[in-house]
Amino acid sequence: MELPAVNLKMILLVHWLLTTWGCLVFLGPYAWANFTVLALGVWAVAQRDSVDAISMFLGGLVATIFLDIIHISIFYPRYGLTDTGRFGAGMAILSLLLKPFSCCLVYHMYRERGGEFLLHAGFRGPSQEHSAYQTIDSPEVPSDPLAGPETKGHTPQGY
Repeated sequence: MELPAVNLKMILLVHWLLTTWGCLVFLGPYAWANFTVLALGVWAVAQRDSVDAISMFLGGLVATIFLDIIHISIFYPRYGLTDTGRFGAGMAILSLLLKPFSCCLVYHMYRERGGEFLLHAGFRGPSQEHSAYQTIDSPEVPSDPLAGPETKGHTPQGY
């Protein structure tokens, strides 16, 4: 499935507008969480080749999906909502609904920058490569055929 070419700046602009309008009703933690993630997005725009910047922005978007659900469900005003309040709440909900789609687009950008997600790469744990370097804690005997007889059969002693 080919995703449309969307600029990261457009994603930031849309979420900045919706977050600003959402702050008409939801203040405090809602604003702090969303504007902090948008700042990570600005970092991802400034550092075009940085995998760290785009991955932090992606992680922040995912985190704010859960935070927004909690914040909107707890602090949604039940009585006395004005037209402005309804508009602000609607924009916060619209931002929340758009975030999963934005996460898909940002994930595509993450992959373009060379990021590799563990589920797609197949989790291998630590590096599978073998080298001549051996850590002090390793109980294995070096497999160097040119090693002298004094190293063959020698196991490290505990201290």
